[in-house]
Amino acid sequence: MIYLNSMKINDLKKLPKKDLIVFDLDGTLIETKSPLDKEMSGLLGKLLSQKKVAVIGGGKYETFKGLFLQRLRCKRPLLANLFIFPTTSTSFYKYKDRGWKNIYSLRLSQSQVKKIKETFEKVFKEIGYQHPKKTYGEIIEDRGTQVSFSVYGQDLVIALGKKGVKMKKEWKKKHTRTKMKIARLMQKYLFEFEVRAAGYTTIDVTKKGIDKAYGIKQIQKYLKVPFSKMLFVGDALYRGGNDHAVIKTGVDYIPVSGPRETKRIISELLKN
Repeated sequence: MIYLNSMKINDLKKLPKKDLIVFDLDGTLIETKSPLDKEMSGLLGKLLSQKKVAVIGGGKYETFKGLFLQRLRCKRPLLANLFIFPTTSTSFYKYKDRGWKNIYSLRLSQSQVKKIKETFEKVFKEIGYQHPKKTYGEIIEDRGTQVSFSVYGQDLVIALGKKGVKMKKEWKKKHTRTKMKIARLMQKYLFEFEVRAAGYTTIDVTKKGIDKAYGIKQIQKYLKVPFSKMLFVGDALYRGGNDHAVIKTGVDYIPVSGPRETKRIISELLKN
């Protein structure tokens, strides 16, 4: 396996040809819960003219649509080269007949959602976790195919914009250990589910066996692209992060610290 980092972007020249680039969304293509910016939109448009692109993220489809798809500027026929895997690949959308079509959706039952929410409350109580005094939107959100806990609530960045992004980054610096502790305890009690730390302040819970490695396998299945022809780019490839599962598939991958480094990688891919 080739392991690259932001200090060795030129090593991309040593990679075998890749037919498909897989990106994480939050923290990789966009700042957390923030709209796709114009520069990234332009780079992705150019990349779509050369390669297939898949995006796997923890957000639900509506989040992908509002923050990513509606901000992407490219010629309509190129959307046939874009494939979307929301809620940690528990669902899959592709562009067909001038619209986005759902290919599969692995929904949680109401009893499963109830159990997950109750377990979050149990863990909070067990470790003495206190929620911030001010939160924005749902703290524990049922996303249909996934249940997600977000420290400040799902709508922090919508409400506060860049200030909200800053708050999330500051919380991550100070409290990542707390988030990882919550995730570990959740996995202990919910052995029949998958629990992953995601983004700056989020923990996602899906059905057992459903993670970004599952998403990579679905890409292989539906798009007929072998692992050797894929490259993954994500910001949470560290152990316990929600991108880490990708490593076990054997695909080549590059860890990034944010959209700025992702832009450098796309630019280098376009040169090559």
